[in-house]
Amino acid sequence: MSGALRSALTLAVLAALVLVAALWGWAAFTEPFPEDEPVAICEDTPVAAGSEVRRDQVVVSVFNGSERSGLASATSAQLEERGFVTGEVGDSPLPAATTQIWSADPTNPAVVLVQRQFKQAEVVPGDAIGPGIVVVVGERFQTLRKKQVESVVAKADATYCRATGSE
Repeated sequence: MSGALRSALTLAVLAALVLVAALWGWAAFTEPFPEDEPVAICEDTPVAAGSEVRRDQVVVSVFNGSERSGLASATSAQLEERGFVTGEVGDSPLPAATTQIWSADPTNPAVVLVQRQFKQAEVVPGDAIGPGIVVVVGERFQTLRKKQVESVVAKADATYCRATGSE
């Protein structure tokens, strides 16, 4: 093989490699970034009778059922300071005069633990409009109880939405 032919063949192979690399690079460059799968804030977890449920295991979503601006976010911040995990915060679809905890099971240990943080909070049937325990603060809500309840013991077998990553 002559030197000119060898040089031409080498140049053709190198040009093909550059073309393949350019096509691969363009395909990688124009591909969308991978999206992280959202991690659930809590998972339904069974709790046996006699087991303890702590504040750091309970997710609380707070909604404003009053005309006062920022009431839900302020209440959620207070609950977070006490160790609860923040769920959703927003406006309630229904107005409320008093503090309500929306749950079908008023004896659920997570519901009882959240209820003990409030003065005169009543458990009422309601839809789960947010993750975890749903609290609707109403017009008459002023502040949380001064005495902080850190945990409760389940009186019966139950299921609650336990905060992801809590032990």
